[in-house]
Amino acid sequence: MPELPEVENVRKSLLQLVKGKTIQSVEAGWPKIIKHPLEVEQFYDALSGQTIHDLQRKGKFLVFMLDDYSLVSHLRMEGHYSVNQSEDPTDKHTHVNFKFTDGTEMRYRDVRKFGTMHLFKKGTEDNELPLSKLGPEPFSPACSADYLKSHFQKTERIIKAVLLDQTIVAGLGNIYADEVLYKAKVHPERKAKSLTDEEIQRLRHEMVHTLEDSIAAGGSSVNTYMNSMGLSGSYQDRLKVYGRNGEACIQCGTILEKIKAAGRGTHFCPACQQPS
Repeated sequence: MPELPEVENVRKSLLQLVKGKTIQSVEAGWPKIIKHPLEVEQFYDALSGQTIHDLQRKGKFLVFMLDDYSLVSHLRMEGHYSVNQSEDPTDKHTHVNFKFTDGTEMRYRDVRKFGTMHLFKKGTEDNELPLSKLGPEPFSPACSADYLKSHFQKTERIIKAVLLDQTIVAGLGNIYADEVLYKAKVHPERKAKSLTDEEIQRLRHEMVHTLEDSIAAGGSSVNTYMNSMGLSGSYQDRLKVYGRNGEACIQCGTILEKIKAAGRGTHFCPACQQPS
């Protein structure tokens, strides 16, 4: 699943391709991707004649800012946007097609069909699901050490599960949760409430810097990820633990391990990340 750095790079690349374009019509070959409004014809009618003025990101969500509406899109596992000429062939995995008045098309392709789209009146999107339950991003001043500590103290869950909880911190997924915990020297199965103030400060620092570094590198091209211009990221070449189980830790030489934590494959160094 694309995480915050990958979605940010999709945002930046796609904005260059669609800003200022006006939607002539929309076709959905798999209408279940459209979650709001419930009637797909309302979705079509509302978007007809709307111009894309901006493309924002909130956590892992893309938010297209139109004349009168905000289109909230989640890529899930393998969602991908591209801009094509109308005469370009369309494959069977292209499920939503936004046709522009200039003869180009923005196509949403999704092999697994897990992606979602919600259309809201502009300015109301933050008060509606799915955005209304998002926690702050690590970059936000609201995501302070005190904020994290207050949420850690309220739960019996392990820290890996808490970092994946988008209602607490928006944007982290499995790859960057593992990387952040390794850099902060925190074991993924530690109870969140057991973290010290110093560990929480390290965790917050590493969240910000790891995500910033990945954004600058174009994200991590693990599995099928690429941006809307078809370019891959390079941060996967800098990953310290994710996907490296069985290899030596770059800090201490201990063999990295992989376990299942919070229901996800989790990579860590048993020497650098002590369980207590």
